[in-house]
Amino acid sequence: MDTPSSEPKRATEQDRLVGERIKVLRKSKGISQTALGSALGVTFQQIQKYENGVNRVGASRLSEVARVLEVPVSTSFEERGGLAEQGQQEVFEFLRVRGAVDLLNAFIAIEDDQLRREVLALVRCAARMKQKQRT
Repeated sequence: MDTPSSEPKRATEQDRLVGERIKVLRKSKGISQTALGSALGVTFQQIQKYENGVNRVGASRLSEVARVLEVPVSTSFEERGGLAEQGQQEVFEFLRVRGAVDLLNAFIAIEDDQLRREVLALVRCAARMKQKQRT
């Protein structure tokens, strides 16, 4: 007869992906770890552990995270390649890049269309310069 282990289950790759998605969604909403933790009744350190995949997010807690972030719970569970739209997977990949969410939020805050085009041109120029340095 199997007896339940007294040791907590270790976090898995799926737990890491769930945490990563929580982080991207939290940042895209402009919510700090502290604010999310307060809304869930946990510390910001616990949110860090969830986001880094160190601690597993239980079903009820994940439901609360989804409620606070205003997304369906299923957003956290969809496997790579299994997202409703391939474009959604690509967006998650882009948003995983350090600073991407901050850059996007700053870009969205620019109301002038001409200024947005100029900022985009500047970023593209910087990217081309970096590529030339590599070759």
